Amino acid sequence: MYAHSVNKEGKWHSLIEHLEGVARRAGAFAEKINSKELGWCAGLWHDLGKFHSDFQKYLVSPEEKQKIDHSSAGAVLSASKLGPILAYPIAGHHAGLADSCDLKERLSDKGNNQRVKEAIELAQKHLPDQPTPSLQSRLNNPYQCELFIRLLFSCLVDADFLDTEGHFDPEQAKIRGEYPSLSTLWDRFKVNQDKLTGKQFNSLNTIRHEIYSACLEVAELLPGIFRLTVPTGGGKTRSGIAFALRHAIKYNLDRVIVAIPYTSIIEQTADVYRQIFGSDAVLEHHSGLNSEDEKAMLASENWDAPIIVTTTVQLFESLFANRSSQCRKLHNIAHSVLILDEVQTLPTELLSPILNVLQDLSDNYGVTVVLCTATQPAITDPNSPYLKGLSNVREIIPNPEAHFDALKRVRYEPVQIWTWQQVACEMKTADQCLVVVNTKKDSLSLLDALGDPEALHLSTLLCGAHRREVLEEVKRRLANNEPCRLVSTQVVEAGVSLDFPMVLRAMGPLDRIVQAAGRCNREGWLKEGRMIIFIPEEGKTPPGDYRTATDETKELLSRDGVDMHNPFLYEQYFRRLYQTVELDKKNIQESRKGLNCAEVALKFKLISDATVPVIVRYHQDKVARLLEDLRRDGITCSLMRRLQPYIISVRAHQLSRLQREQLIQEISPGLWQWNGGYDPVRGLTEDARNPEELVF
Repeated sequence: MYAHSVNKEGKWHSLIEHLEGVARRAGAFAEKINSKELGWCAGLWHDLGKFHSDFQKYLVSPEEKQKIDHSSAGAVLSASKLGPILAYPIAGHHAGLADSCDLKERLSDKGNNQRVKEAIELAQKHLPDQPTPSLQSRLNNPYQCELFIRLLFSCLVDADFLDTEGHFDPEQAKIRGEYPSLSTLWDRFKVNQDKLTGKQFNSLNTIRHEIYSACLEVAELLPGIFRLTVPTGGGKTRSGIAFALRHAIKYNLDRVIVAIPYTSIIEQTADVYRQIFGSDAVLEHHSGLNSEDEKAMLASENWDAPIIVTTTVQLFESLFANRSSQCRKLHNIAHSVLILDEVQTLPTELLSPILNVLQDLSDNYGVTVVLCTATQPAITDPNSPYLKGLSNVREIIPNPEAHFDALKRVRYEPVQIWTWQQVACEMKTADQCLVVVNTKKDSLSLLDALGDPEALHLSTLLCGAHRREVLEEVKRRLANNEPCRLVSTQVVEAGVSLDFPMVLRAMGPLDRIVQAAGRCNREGWLKEGRMIIFIPEEGKTPPGDYRTATDETKELLSRDGVDMHNPFLYEQYFRRLYQTVELDKKNIQESRKGLNCAEVALKFKLISDATVPVIVRYHQDKVARLLEDLRRDGITCSLMRRLQPYIISVRAHQLSRLQREQLIQEISPGLWQWNGGYDPVRGLTEDARNPEELVF
């Protein structure tokens, strides 16, 4: 009996060998979640339907068109022995994890199906008896049970993919793995660190060394949840990875995962890590990645590299997903250090389910969580009446307020109400300045008022490749002391290494204002940088939680004696904010409680999916070649990765009008090409249209 058809060498894949191979792998993966026996059973039973003669006939007869259900038999058998826990991953190892009512209906229907009964009988004759494993008592908690199902699902689907790959493409399978150990990476880090330590003795480097030393000392503490509160410029990237490596080595953890909110910071951070550790150790994984490195592409499927740098979106949408491709990596999060950089950017409307999962990962799966930011949110009080925060959180830096006070590098100037013309006039008083506004429409209005042909612009009106080039040009001008006036939306905030002598920020959420200030006098070359907060007379504030947070900030800044350099101010701000916004707006916890995995995945979106991907012709010749590949070969994962830097998300409700006006055309189901304009400064343009209504 066979599991799969012939490979390139003409060999069939034995069903018994496949089931036992997947069982071994899934059991080894599941050992990290304390469920080796369940993992083994999941692997052994996942393809029991393939024992039936109808499936064997389908497999060996090219003319047989009807696919045979091969996952229900194992799901039915596991449900009869263990209840639905194991049935979820087995039933969904191709179609995805189901909702509880759908799984129950399927098990009832298939349990009476003659083909399923025959497959189970045949399987039991050929497979060895397997003792029924016991379920852990903590799985009586529905939220813990829901996450456990997803992690077990991850163990199964990764094992299944790997075993199948070994049959169909053994050469590709050989490319995987063989990374340097964390101890080797620590040795590389020390060599790099020794080039910096003791070389400069100014106040900034003294503070950075104090933060670094505290990270190494606290890394010896038992795994759990930590906070790393460091002011902008305090060396958080380097000190954070030092903590993670030392801690992982001390407690025999497998890898370090760094989750960052913005792609621009990911690329910057991954570059720093590659310089320290070498490109053979660092996996950069995000939607904008365009890599020709086959090993890296394979590692992005299951995160088996020692250092992962990814987006917050990729991390959390995977942790709440139900599809095999997204969930495949999850078992490799267990027994890792998880650094959440700029943790204050976690969306408030999803905060309750996110914190619940983080606590569970720490309590039950050996994950050490590090909350990194200069503006810590109020998420560490488990007894708060508004938000059940994380418990037993330890501070890495014992007195962060002292470092904030010592690293004061900007002067916050009083809030003023300005027209765009007044903002433009203020910009012209400095050769180098950054202005951060709240919307794309506002950024274009300010560019019009500025009237500077050399001005630069950053927003999501620009595709990813264009934004990267603008950032490089900004850095070049700043480094060479050339005039540089940059108008940007929030895409430039939080972690992007830019250093302007003057920054203006439109009134917005308090943490966004402080992050913008981190782009002002970042390296401390000036005695004091200018940080101006203004209220745009003609501007608009995005709706929802952003507007609520902006209103809260206005009220806070109107008080006397507000110290923007006090790190405890931000916790006070977030505490007040959490009382006025919905922290589980989509009622995800209720869906999780009912073990409705498909429903959870549908609800949990950090980025609205009410948009469609549109390809723009930036880098005309390269995009033209990619579109020709698309027409010839159709959509492939590799091609989509190469197209991603040239994709902009357009609001779905605009599609009909844009088609009528021939501004876009569909070139593949769900993928569009932009036929309108693309400006070298402004990006996507539509004549006589408001781009704020158009682009996400």
